[in-house]
Amino acid sequence: MPAKEADGDWLDNAGIVDGPRRNPATTVTEEHPRSILSFNKSPDIPFDRSINAYRGCEHGCIYCFARPTHAYHDLSPGLDFETRLFAKPAAARLLRETLAKPGYRPAPIAMGTNTDPYQPIEGRYRITRRVLELCLETRHPVTITTKSDRVLRDLDLLEEMARRDLVAVGISITSLDPSLSRLLEPRTSAPAKRIAALGRLAAAGVPVHVSIAPVIPSITDSFLETILAEAAAQGVRAATWIIIRLPHEVAPLFREWLETHFPDRAGKVMATIRSIRGGRDNDPDFFTRMRPDGVWADLFRRRFRVAAQRLGIGGPQIALDCTAFQRPALDGQLSLGI
Repeated sequence: MPAKEADGDWLDNAGIVDGPRRNPATTVTEEHPRSILSFNKSPDIPFDRSINAYRGCEHGCIYCFARPTHAYHDLSPGLDFETRLFAKPAAARLLRETLAKPGYRPAPIAMGTNTDPYQPIEGRYRITRRVLELCLETRHPVTITTKSDRVLRDLDLLEEMARRDLVAVGISITSLDPSLSRLLEPRTSAPAKRIAALGRLAAAGVPVHVSIAPVIPSITDSFLETILAEAAAQGVRAATWIIIRLPHEVAPLFREWLETHFPDRAGKVMATIRSIRGGRDNDPDFFTRMRPDGVWADLFRRRFRVAAQRLGIGGPQIALDCTAFQRPALDGQLSLGI
């Protein structure tokens, strides 16, 4: 395996911040599925198809709702999810095969819905980049969600796609405190780097919004207004927020994290979460799972709305072009007459 490129992420520079330490070993298994495009009919999410180039995520966010998916591999949603990763190097080829089918009809493909397309191993595998190259070639629209400024490594593609109304990017920021970020999401890009990436994308004409996600009561909610202000200062004019979700094994993992790092307020945090989830740690039900309820949810909603209005920030207006799609031929050449 080639030497790791230091990119400023917390564990890459842990020796500078915390002194010498041993990082858990990360292994990557190449996976060869028969298809890469996943379709869904969920009424709670604004897309019907997605690509996940990787399983597991090196970012190590303690709150990640995707952690339970590792159980399908008989691996733990805890450390295994962060260190025993799966990559799908044939993703672009598989997508080409799908797009070439006569019955395929284009609609925006969501990337970053389960695990981050720009987690550290993307620097070696470049699967996300190859998928974007194919989408630019075929004029297929894409949305991207990430917690990493590595998205800027594909700025050349994103600029060209943006000129053709083929891409929109969301960068997720949880807090602006580097120490807290290091505890919550140890291998994500530092908050300041994500703020700067928002500005680079906005300046390049790439449709971009900031996603304040997740909002964790009594842990990160104090940053709600300041994240909006920092994003607005970078020229960002769209934002969303998402309250924390704790499905399946994520809840006990998060409880343990709270007791370790915030024992003084762990009970308050969980009581607030339960109050917005109908008395449960998590609401798994369609139509309500993405819509927190109760006094605390109303307070967060009102704070977000007031701050966004003051800063001139609205919701993302993602209007991507599905009419320019050019069906590819399987030999790599675009089909004639389309």
